[in-house]
Amino acid sequence: MQNRTQQWCHAIAVASLIALIALSLAWELWLAPLRPGGSWLALKAVPLLLPLRGLIKRDIYTMQWSSMMILLYFTEGVVRASSDKLALSATLGMVEVALVSIYFFATVFFLKPYKKAAKKMAREAIDKAAR
Repeated sequence: MQNRTQQWCHAIAVASLIALIALSLAWELWLAPLRPGGSWLALKAVPLLLPLRGLIKRDIYTMQWSSMMILLYFTEGVVRASSDKLALSATLGMVEVALVSIYFFATVFFLKPYKKAAKKMAREAIDKAAR
């Protein structure tokens, strides 16, 4: 059974991932595309759709690998926030960094009790095998 903190972390992770998908699409299609009228860079939102179903279902494995995959978007946000000449694009890069950070920490805190339980089970198995 999940505690209240895990429920909040799950809700925050889902909301931040959906917001990141929306930001990616809006950024590259309307707000500050590389080319007028939108760019193919909007396809960067597609990989973000892959973990969405598993995240909503609270799949631990999906949350683990997506917390690592999301760091690619963190890198993109940092690079674009610091190098884009267009002020709006740089601001959107900072928003992307914030959303990625929120997602990352929400998933890490959601998974913390599961990691703790897994370590305890591993220690018990080692102790049992040592006897």
